[in-house]
Amino acid sequence: ASLTKVMSMFLVMDAVSAKRLTLDEKIRITPAASKVGGSSMHLRNGERVAVRQLLTGAAVASGNDAITALALRVGGNERQFVRAMNQKANSLGLKRTEFKNPTGLPAAGQRTTPRDMATLTRTYLRSHPGAQTFHSTRVFTHRTRQMSNTNSLLGSVRGVNGLKTGWTVASGYNLIVTAQRGGTRLIAVVMGGTSRNARDAMAERLIEAGFDGGGDPKKIRRSMGYRR
Repeated sequence: ASLTKVMSMFLVMDAVSAKRLTLDEKIRITPAASKVGGSSMHLRNGERVAVRQLLTGAAVASGNDAITALALRVGGNERQFVRAMNQKANSLGLKRTEFKNPTGLPAAGQRTTPRDMATLTRTYLRSHPGAQTFHSTRVFTHRTRQMSNTNSLLGSVRGVNGLKTGWTVASGYNLIVTAQRGGTRLIAVVMGGTSRNARDAMAERLIEAGFDGGGDPKKIRRSMGYRR
């Protein structure tokens, strides 16, 4: 689902680092982006929107329109961008991940695992620590429309500062969550949740167990209630 956007944003930030575009560059929104469907930051055909704003819209509102506009700018077309996504996945050792589009909208053969998503997120934030700003934004506004972050753990669980939600009928409710307390940083991934509340509750349990366990897998499993 929309956890896919982490890889898409990774490639956009790579392009920014390589000076192939800037965060302040304004991208003209095409019909291909404005009409993509699903979660949206409500872009209009023909308007020009800064890369920075599009990244925020992709992270906060999970805007399929925003990430499509960015993918077309960086990749030239969607097919070439998706090819770059899978090349990046292979280079990072994401052996059980295959992307079919930049949005995470349902597509046959699109797949991943929690471990691969955790690896992706860790590398993404190490490569582009400034990207955390997009994912920690709780509310943003585009053309007077105010949108709240789809990650409800922001502001409700101590230390949570990102990162990305996702949902489709086939995948269920998914979440990558990042958190920091003192010098300890954690990434937790929940996939296949039966509801938003169940997903968020499990993510919170993982985060609390991670901090309580101090990095010791056995202590973390005990904190989660597992006997072994």
